[in-house]
Amino acid sequence: MKKGYVLKRLLRSVISVLVIMFVVFFLVFTLVPRENIFFEDATYRKLGGKPDDKTDYVFNTWKKQGYLDYVKLNDYCLTLYEAGSDEMKDALRPDSREAADFVALYEAQGYTIEYYRVSGMPFAHKDLPIIQRLWNWCSKLVQVDSIYRIQDPNNPDLERKVYFGRTPTGGLALIGSGSYHKYLIYTDSHFPFIHQNLIWLNMGESYPTYQGLEALSVIFSSQGTDVKRDVTFETGETGSSAINFGSLTYKENLDRMDKKKFTDNYANYTTYKDQSSMVGTSFIIGIFALVLAYGLGLPVGVAMARNKDGIVDKAGMLYIIFITSVPSLAYIYIFRYLGTTIFGLPSVFTTFGPSDVRSWILPIISLSLPSISALMLWIRRYVVDQMNSDYVKFAKAKGLSRKEIFRNHIFKNASIPIAHGIPSSLAGCITGAIITEAIYSVGGMGKMLPNAINQYNNVMIIALTFLFSSISVLSVLLGDLIVIKVDPRISLTDKAGRS
Repeated sequence: MKKGYVLKRLLRSVISVLVIMFVVFFLVFTLVPRENIFFEDATYRKLGGKPDDKTDYVFNTWKKQGYLDYVKLNDYCLTLYEAGSDEMKDALRPDSREAADFVALYEAQGYTIEYYRVSGMPFAHKDLPIIQRLWNWCSKLVQVDSIYRIQDPNNPDLERKVYFGRTPTGGLALIGSGSYHKYLIYTDSHFPFIHQNLIWLNMGESYPTYQGLEALSVIFSSQGTDVKRDVTFETGETGSSAINFGSLTYKENLDRMDKKKFTDNYANYTTYKDQSSMVGTSFIIGIFALVLAYGLGLPVGVAMARNKDGIVDKAGMLYIIFITSVPSLAYIYIFRYLGTTIFGLPSVFTTFGPSDVRSWILPIISLSLPSISALMLWIRRYVVDQMNSDYVKFAKAKGLSRKEIFRNHIFKNASIPIAHGIPSSLAGCITGAIITEAIYSVGGMGKMLPNAINQYNNVMIIALTFLFSSISVLSVLLGDLIVIKVDPRISLTDKAGRS
């Protein structure tokens, strides 16, 4: 393989993901009416009798979502006077000199000036070009923590340093003061045991569903009820808590309970829960479905090829035709009916929950059905093709046994295209199965994208698209690398041809 091949493919992959993101941004921010994002927002509905508050809420939300820039007279006056001063109070009138200057300033910059219905005070807004919205998102995507990240005017004496210590649960840690996270690197008893908060991806806050939570936090955080255990807090206070100390982040205003538990402003946290995350749930179902599919599909497909036109071959083709011709929604419901009536398995995942193995059986098998069919069909086709090759006839003439020919030549060559599809299959495990998870009410990734589209959750749509496209593009590259390991005769150089 050419020395720079992997780097070139990685660069192409990055470009491909950026192109996909641009298309998604264009669709989300230009073709979908921005008013639709409030359909699922309870706060928006509650402000119906307060026109000024509603207007302010609407434009603030559009600003957070990246549609526009929004400036109020109050923001302008804070650059001139101290908050709460007499000058500030006089300036916050519709007929003040500052209001006239505000209107003139922002009109000159191309902003649209409007007035609140009740107070009559002006505000300015300007739509952002789609390219600028994409750039703003990309520029904030990769976040790097440092001891100068927190700038809290209410805490001017905040100490800024990095030092080694331990978490309240006894894990080793690199601790920061002045950084966004308290524990920059730390160890604990949860897989993968060593964790870091120095670098992370920021894809924005979810809205309108899961308000206040970052999109990736929604996807990767555990679900269910809190798992409490006895802990000793930094202040020496003891109690039963589900707090994940490794997740501590800076909090500007501490309440009474915070001061009882923490010795500094690092008091925001997440908790441990008793169920895996959405992506974890989908991955568990997907990986077992993948193992089942390869464990059944490959040997059955080989048996069909070696007994071509026999009973095994005809029975296998009947299954393949059934799965291919019948809509997936139909055969999953048929399979669920058989599983619940004959074997007494739960019809939905939530009946017994993730802690009961019976909850996983039907979703896993249902998800594996089309993959088994596809693997059976393709491995049968590849093996039959290889069995009719000239080199097989030559090997027979040399006196090799049928078993040796099949093991050392036929199956190896036939497995090359199958090996190429393994990374893509693994990617499918992470992205989830929309129909299967919807039918069995599984709290995984399969429901996230359609739900986000139905609820106009732009942040979640973009975050999921970024994750799915990155994983899919990377899986293609991994498939190529696996192929050249399985068969060294294949070269991915410019001279030998490109994949």
